[in-house]
Amino acid sequence: MKISDVKVFPTWVGGRNQLIVKVETEDGYYGWGESGLSGRELAVAEAVKHYREFLLGRDPRQVGALWQEMYRSQYFEGGRVLTAAISAIDIALYDIMGKALDVPVYQLLGGKQRDRIPCFATTGAGTLEGLVAKCKELIELDWNVIRVGGAASKQYDDPSIYEPRETIGITAAWFKELREELGPDPVLGIDYHHRLTVAETASFCQRMPAGTLDFIEEPIRDESPEAYESLRTMVDIPFAIGEEFASKWQFLPYLERGITQFARIDICNVGGFTEAMKVASLAESHYIDLMPHNPLGPICTAASVHMSAAVPNFSWLEHRVTPGEQSTSQDTDLFPTQVQLEGSMLVVPDTPGLGVEFNEALAGEQEFKYWEAPHLKRRDGSYTNW
Repeated sequence: MKISDVKVFPTWVGGRNQLIVKVETEDGYYGWGESGLSGRELAVAEAVKHYREFLLGRDPRQVGALWQEMYRSQYFEGGRVLTAAISAIDIALYDIMGKALDVPVYQLLGGKQRDRIPCFATTGAGTLEGLVAKCKELIELDWNVIRVGGAASKQYDDPSIYEPRETIGITAAWFKELREELGPDPVLGIDYHHRLTVAETASFCQRMPAGTLDFIEEPIRDESPEAYESLRTMVDIPFAIGEEFASKWQFLPYLERGITQFARIDICNVGGFTEAMKVASLAESHYIDLMPHNPLGPICTAASVHMSAAVPNFSWLEHRVTPGEQSTSQDTDLFPTQVQLEGSMLVVPDTPGLGVEFNEALAGEQEFKYWEAPHLKRRDGSYTNW
């Protein structure tokens, strides 16, 4: 078996692009992969094209060796662009191996440890009353793990203005009321999308009674483990960190030093199945569960489901098509075959490979659309994190 082609499809799906990668073999097998570097798809596509030049003619079943060659074949190894490209190729290679052996991908990872993958929902509202109503609706539909997708903030005339500190008082007050309304049982978290400083995060957390939140996701940027370690001494809310990490080495200090309590691994960023399973083992040795990042499309979802099925240390998978959101990222015209949702759980597919298909003919009819994340500024004109 030899690789005959590696193709890239930067494709507009819903409201953003997805970078889909197809690896083909000479004997008719093919596999699908996806890159997780949202907003920089063209950079990743060109990296995939570089790798294509030495992958042609290679045995796709030597996935571990190919991973090492892609990672170590340039002086400047690693980095999010390169590992996003490696991730998409690695996922596609596992899809090929599953199809060639007539087994689902999870069998290549040691078999499945669960038949269904519990998910968490994301929601939000412009008023406290609206937020309470949406959360209660989710709970009635058996979505008992809820993440609020953003902090409440003051309204500004310019939508690009965002003052992080002005959000923490009202958000803390909302969560105190929300917990009282929902009771002690539902799991409740917030994604602050790395918009705060250490001091702002501590102030936010200290304004709420203990037990209000079950996790806070990415409150500050992740470049400095020491900053998170300092923050860890100031607050008692579990952290969910790691969606931007591009290797096991980035995860290592957060796991070894007890900085995070949930590993927000993104299989389309961290290096595909090959690297993700190593991170899962590191996390398991420190009694830390995975809470995988899954904001993309059906290929990322399928890969995340197979990984989540195969590991013992798992909490909940992010899923963006729920009663709390109206995401169009799982388009059924572009992805006619994909993992199915039953209630608040994704069913682990038993079909060979990933269990997802992509309509490349339909994608070929599209033109690439540029999408840029919001560039947020404070009132003084300085830029702040999105």
